[in-house]
Amino acid sequence: MTSNFLVCCSQRLPGFGHLEFLYDYGLFLAKAITIVLAVAAVVLLVVAASMKQKHERGELKLTHISEELQSLRHHLKAELLDKKAFKAYEKQHKAEQKAKDKDQQSAESTKPRVFVLEFKGGIEASEVASLREEISAVLAIAEKSDQVLVNLESGGGMVHGYGLAASQLERVRRAGLPLTVCVDKVAASGGYMMACVANHIVAAPFAIVGSIGVVAQLPNFHRLLRKHDIDYEQHTAGEFKRTLTLFGENTDEGRAKFQEELEQTHELFKGFVSNFRPQLEVAKVATGEHWYGQQAVALGLVDEIGTSDDLLMKLADEKQVIKVRYQIRKKITDKLAHSASLMLSECYDRLLQKNRPM
Repeated sequence: MTSNFLVCCSQRLPGFGHLEFLYDYGLFLAKAITIVLAVAAVVLLVVAASMKQKHERGELKLTHISEELQSLRHHLKAELLDKKAFKAYEKQHKAEQKAKDKDQQSAESTKPRVFVLEFKGGIEASEVASLREEISAVLAIAEKSDQVLVNLESGGGMVHGYGLAASQLERVRRAGLPLTVCVDKVAASGGYMMACVANHIVAAPFAIVGSIGVVAQLPNFHRLLRKHDIDYEQHTAGEFKRTLTLFGENTDEGRAKFQEELEQTHELFKGFVSNFRPQLEVAKVATGEHWYGQQAVALGLVDEIGTSDDLLMKLADEKQVIKVRYQIRKKITDKLAHSASLMLSECYDRLLQKNRPM
């Protein structure tokens, strides 16, 4: 009797392991729900508070590249020279600095400035929102002796987006400020539309330049829909309100009109380039091809081979080089939501690790 009872108990013992797992899982779930509710409550409170505040705009950040380079030189001297040589260098440097202190402020105020902007464009050229703010800020304080340098990187994209971006650079030209564009990697299609506005274009030896052309492509699912007996209706007012469609049956007339629009856009592109670079043989380079920097110089697409780093170091010896960057301020709700997300993810990982079955 006793032995049977013991056997019976030993057969039921695994069941207690399942109950323990369910208990641990329930405890883990309760903790997770508590954390989620707490984080949600904090976020809701912050959202409610921020709704009462006015929307904050972005902010301009200025970086004095000339000062950074000078500091770098001093640091390298400290690292590379021996103790005796560095003391001699410091003594000489302090003497020179002391001699300049009397008129340094007036000298710096009259020193020409180079305002450096950066543009790394995507397909929609949405970065133009920051570019327009940076250019407006520069034009508000720039003097005739100043100049603007733009580090440009873009493979092109939407016509209207890059048309606006090029127009922003054109504002610099109209203000009478010399404009230089540096291309370290790529300025193709819409990117070159922006670059050609400059008075001077500098490109790295293997930077991709050109691609003066227009492209458009879209799939058509009409035959697939027809195969499955699915009707698609599209109603327009105007013969060419819609030339090509994704789901309807495209016509030869629609295709011809679409191609005509592409050709018109291409002509506008070529005219824009010719206006700013009249010395360029546009018919020769407006084939949609791209070239490397070394080839682009020979074709007249760019003016000089070099990198933005070399040019900035050269300018920093003679002028004040100031980098201008406009950043959109993140709302406090975005910052807290991001922090809450990270905290929740970390807590979840810890709980999962703690309650993981052996």
